Amino acid sequence: MAMHFLLLLFTMSVVVVASDEEPFIGVNVGTFLSDMPHPTQVVALLKAQKIQHVRLYDADQAMLIALAKTGIQVSVSIPNEELLAIGQSNSTAANWVSRNVVAHYPATNIISICVGSEVLTSMPNAAKVLVNALKYIHSALVAANLDRKIKVSTPLSSSIILDSFPPSQAFFNRSLNPVLIPILDFLQSTDSYFMLNIYPYYDYVQSNGAISLEYALFKPLPPNKEAVDSNTLLHYSNVFDAVVDAAYFAMSFINYTNIPIVVTETGWPSKGDSNEPDATLDNANTYNSNLIKHVLNTTGTPKYPGIATSTYIYELYNEDMKQGPLSEKNWGLFDENGVPIYILHLTGSGAVLANDTTNQTYCIAKDGADPKMLQAGIDWACGAGKVDCSPMLQGQPCYEPDNVIAHANYAFDTYYHQMGKSPESCDFNEMATISTSDPSQGSCVFPGGCRLGNNGTFSNITGASLNSTNSYSSACNLYIFDLRGLVMVIGLLIWGMVLL
Repeated sequence: MAMHFLLLLFTMSVVVVASDEEPFIGVNVGTFLSDMPHPTQVVALLKAQKIQHVRLYDADQAMLIALAKTGIQVSVSIPNEELLAIGQSNSTAANWVSRNVVAHYPATNIISICVGSEVLTSMPNAAKVLVNALKYIHSALVAANLDRKIKVSTPLSSSIILDSFPPSQAFFNRSLNPVLIPILDFLQSTDSYFMLNIYPYYDYVQSNGAISLEYALFKPLPPNKEAVDSNTLLHYSNVFDAVVDAAYFAMSFINYTNIPIVVTETGWPSKGDSNEPDATLDNANTYNSNLIKHVLNTTGTPKYPGIATSTYIYELYNEDMKQGPLSEKNWGLFDENGVPIYILHLTGSGAVLANDTTNQTYCIAKDGADPKMLQAGIDWACGAGKVDCSPMLQGQPCYEPDNVIAHANYAFDTYYHQMGKSPESCDFNEMATISTSDPSQGSCVFPGGCRLGNNGTFSNITGASLNSTNSYSSACNLYIFDLRGLVMVIGLLIWGMVLL
């Protein structure tokens, strides 16, 4: 019997879900901000961050116009509140496509339409019109001869998957089958993809300790800490892959084996209330950095190794007008001014979301770091790390303030710059973090910092063209030299006038 079950699993796995497209990382663009940037500012940020895929929660006309001729691939959405009208009227659907797609394509590179969002779980009463809405929108695309260029699907919550571990035993909530099976029929017949929202943060928080933080954050796990599917003997090292494979197994359980998955939302909050201790900058950075590398390295999942799942990160901006706990307002990669909430731990020139737009980053001690661990890090940096720590000696520029945090900041940052600012060099047993704030103080100028005496930082000298510590220091020195030269010229002029 056990052998028969394994053979069944193997048979269900032989159909490889492949895609003709390279896997991508995109971002969701929410608009619940009290000071929402203008669409042209949004697009400027996307271009600066080399983001080539975005998902909008509507089909805002100004945003679609701003995205025109950028080459950025756009997924537009039909909001849930518009779903009922579209699902009840073919002509309403045709008008929506005409106004929001045909009017902008191909100048704006629209690649998909999301019909509603998590309708089966958030609006069960509207589920009955969802299939009609999908079909009507697709029919309108057929009429416009765009059905082969633009996919139609609907993002679904991963909560529709029951018994998601082990993945091989996962199945969809059977009460949803009257709607879900027609949806899967539609996706299969139109060569579209299964859109899935995956939130390992909530899986971790709601697991009552069954899921470790490391497993949720894509952190490397030793083999004995990985989760093993007892039926397939596949090893899982993160929640994300386990949920993706659970969805594939759930589809194959009801005989759908060739519908690829696109993850339309995933992320991690960077701040939370006092009862949300794992919503932190460090965890958000770790999750999203590891996610991006996991997708773009085409690691794939244990069920489909080498076949990566294209993914949209939730989200571009922190949305301060969102209701609910503090974490709800803090899923963004940037604030409303386009300033990174944290610097993603990514390497490689030209990488998507290598989001330090000025290339000026610093390695500093984490808030709340253990002083003993910081001192151990200082000792290592000044010894084996070959950092010149003489500026921290008594009487030298970086002696004050004489505390372990300030000294750790200097030692860690100097080592970080010596190592070419590679993210791996800013770790120090997880006591350090990368920051965009210059920690230089007074006459103690950190590598990459730019100060003249005690008058502060010449912050406006930074730029994308200053790609190294040396070039940045040269720019600072040149600026300071020019300023001193200007003062000297003015002094000579004044002295000349006195003599006259």
